[in-house]
Amino acid sequence: MSQHISPADIIGEEKAQLDFSQSRSYGDYLQLDAILSAQHPRSPAHDEMLFIIQHQTSELWMKLMLHELQAAIADVAADALGSAFKKLARVSKIMEQLVHAWDVLVTMTPAEYSAIRPYLGSSSGFQSAQYRCIEFALGNKNAAMLVPHALRLLARRGLDVPASHTERDWTQGDVENDAVESAWLTVYRDPKRYWDLYQLGEELTDLEDAFRLWRFRHVTTVERIIGFKHGTGGVSYLRKMLDVVLFPEIWKLRTDL
Repeated sequence: MSQHISPADIIGEEKAQLDFSQSRSYGDYLQLDAILSAQHPRSPAHDEMLFIIQHQTSELWMKLMLHELQAAIADVAADALGSAFKKLARVSKIMEQLVHAWDVLVTMTPAEYSAIRPYLGSSSGFQSAQYRCIEFALGNKNAAMLVPHALRLLARRGLDVPASHTERDWTQGDVENDAVESAWLTVYRDPKRYWDLYQLGEELTDLEDAFRLWRFRHVTTVERIIGFKHGTGGVSYLRKMLDVVLFPEIWKLRTDL
C-alpha cells in the first residue's frame, strides 16, 4: 500500500520558504497587489471584467513589444543582426499571443457588450497610445522606426538604396520604391551571399504577417460583437487598416523573384 503524502509534508521536506517578512516575495516582485487591484468595473454586468482584463493584458503585451522593438532597432542600426533577429522573433510570438487573445473576447455576445457599452464613456481601444507607437516603430509615420535603419543597413552593405529612402523626413509616410525593391531582390536572389540580410527580410515578413493577423482578428471581433456600427473606434477605420502594408518592397519582391 502506497503511503499518503500530504502537501504539508512535501512543503516540510522541501523546506519551502513560507515567511517573506524579511525578503521579497513573488507578489512583491511582480507588483501583483497593484496589477490585480487595477480592475474597476463601472457596470453591474458580469462580463465587464472580461472586457477590462482583455484590454489590460493586451496593453502589457504591447509594452513588451515596444521594449523589444526599440532594442531591435538599436541592434539593426549597430549591425548586430543576430541579436535583432532574436528580438524580432520574440515580437512575432507576442503578436501570436495577441491574436489568440481575441478568442477570449469573442465569447462576449452583442447583448453582453451592449450592457456595458453605456458605462465606457468615450474610452476605446482605438485610443491606445502603445498601439500607435508599435505601428510607428514598424514604419508607419515616425522618425524613430525600423524601416530607415533596415534601408541604411542595406546601403552600408553596398546595395543600391536611393538617398531618398535612407535620409528623408521620416515623420511622413513611406512610399513604395522600385529601387528599394531592387535592393531586396538582390538579397533574395543570392541568399548565401547576403544571408543575414535575407534573414532580416524574413523576420520582417514574419512580423508583418503576425501583425496582419492581429488586425484581421481585431476587425472581425469588433464586427462580431457590435456589427457595423461606428462603435468606439470605427469599423471602417479598422477595415482600411487591413490594407496598410508596412514593408511593401519585401512583399512585392515575391512576385518579381
